[in-house]
Amino acid sequence: MAQTESRFARMSRRAAITGAALATMALAACGGAKGSAEGDMALGAPEGAKVTVVEYASVTCPHCALWQKNTWPAFKAKYVDTNKVRYVFRELPTPPVDAATAGFLVARCAGPDKYFDVVHQLMATQQEMLTSSPRDWLLRTAQAAGLSEQQFNDCVTDKDAVAAMEKRVQFARTQGVTGTPAFYVNDQQVLTPGGEGASLADLSTAIDAELAK
Repeated sequence: MAQTESRFARMSRRAAITGAALATMALAACGGAKGSAEGDMALGAPEGAKVTVVEYASVTCPHCALWQKNTWPAFKAKYVDTNKVRYVFRELPTPPVDAATAGFLVARCAGPDKYFDVVHQLMATQQEMLTSSPRDWLLRTAQAAGLSEQQFNDCVTDKDAVAAMEKRVQFARTQGVTGTPAFYVNDQQVLTPGGEGASLADLSTAIDAELAK
């Protein structure tokens, strides 16, 4: 276990991302989610849709995992599968930041057609990060998505991919996103008390109002 953790830590250092730097970015002052970000991953309606829903989330965020489990299926069926909205997912790593960062890198290495499957699987199996090790958890997910161990190692140490990730996090910082999960409907943040992510009812109220315009 110690050897595995040490190897994972070395991989993270080679990736040149520090937890402190990313945590600072994630805790920027409050604001909106205006504009588009390079590397956005999207489902549902095409770009330019009447309503765009943006979610900032992390694969190591427990509240994100709960929203994914409890709200995503109904939200997807009601708005994404019907192409009523364009759903945009934006990555914002949360502690342990090195594991979250590597998880997002793996999702992208798996390819656009498997990206959301990998993200959702990581959220659904977050406890494995604690019961085994972050590296083992990530490697199992990568292999399930068709990546070899060598491809996994190359993926999470890819300097260009890490630089692109840093840009996405910096964009979130400029938008003033304070934490995850955070939801915006046409640039207006939708809040639900408790920090567990916007409820389907609150999202529906905001979305339906925009669709009716």
